[in-house]
Amino acid sequence: MSASIGQSIEEAKRHLLEGHLVAVPTETVYGLAANALDGKAVAGIFEAKNRPQFDPLIVHVSSLENAAELLEEIPPAASTLAKKFWPGPLTILLPKRPVIPDLVTAGLGRVGLRNPDHPLTQQLLQALPFPLAAPSANPFGYVSPTTAQHVNDQLGSKISYILDGGSCRIGIESTIIGWENGDAVIYRLGGLSTEVIEEAIGPVRIQNHSSSRPEAPGQLLRHYAPKKKFFLGDIDTLLHSVKPKNPGILSFQKRTVPSPSFHQALSERGDLQEAAKNLFTMLREFDRHNIDCVIAEEVPNRGLGRAINDRLRRAASPEY
Repeated sequence: MSASIGQSIEEAKRHLLEGHLVAVPTETVYGLAANALDGKAVAGIFEAKNRPQFDPLIVHVSSLENAAELLEEIPPAASTLAKKFWPGPLTILLPKRPVIPDLVTAGLGRVGLRNPDHPLTQQLLQALPFPLAAPSANPFGYVSPTTAQHVNDQLGSKISYILDGGSCRIGIESTIIGWENGDAVIYRLGGLSTEVIEEAIGPVRIQNHSSSRPEAPGQLLRHYAPKKKFFLGDIDTLLHSVKPKNPGILSFQKRTVPSPSFHQALSERGDLQEAAKNLFTMLREFDRHNIDCVIAEEVPNRGLGRAINDRLRRAASPEY
């Protein structure tokens, strides 16, 4: 069974007001949205994704003013970042007010808020009397969706409506930042580079560690993974050691590969923004082909490359 797909803000609003789930587009990936202030609606997100309730959700807001209604306070550095980068791929993790159900934050005292940069979801948020809890609209642990069809292929039977906003412009999840003892900490590398953030507020610490009790979304060891066995390292070395008969190969740029193999290059011209946009779509393509495994290499570890490499490492991790 497939979900209804369209571009009607009114239709999406109606389903959300009734407590149902709606997939929404953002500039990063598609989110699986529900009323963030309704515990029952939020529980539906966890059920549909088969997501463990110890993994907190991000809440999407229409503005910084809307965010202030949900938070105990907004420190100056957080306000600076929101004013500079919202709407955009930045999630700010701050102490919440009781209006946010504990289920949203996995019982933790902080909530991640962001203002997504997509015209349809902006319109929807402004039309609703509540913010939206919205993790990525995919089964837990699998590759995040960057088109409405990706969502429908995997969760269509569990969603009332999919708001179709086309292909996601950035293609990897938001960067998550919080503060500990006044120091800025990045908990998840994402669509806004560390370098750009540091230009705005000064040095930040990266605490992108994996955990069985995450402080923020996207910190679990194995995540964003295709179904095929995934190896990460030097492609030629892995081809020699793994010896697959029919490999799938994911390279940063175009390269020569052995035959037979299914090869995808994240960006033939070596552009990290293009690589980020293509990453999740290409990971999904490997599951559509009859290959033994995926052999991939990291991209240059700068700018968006840091976030891409983070997703590749988690996809290759052997266990949760």
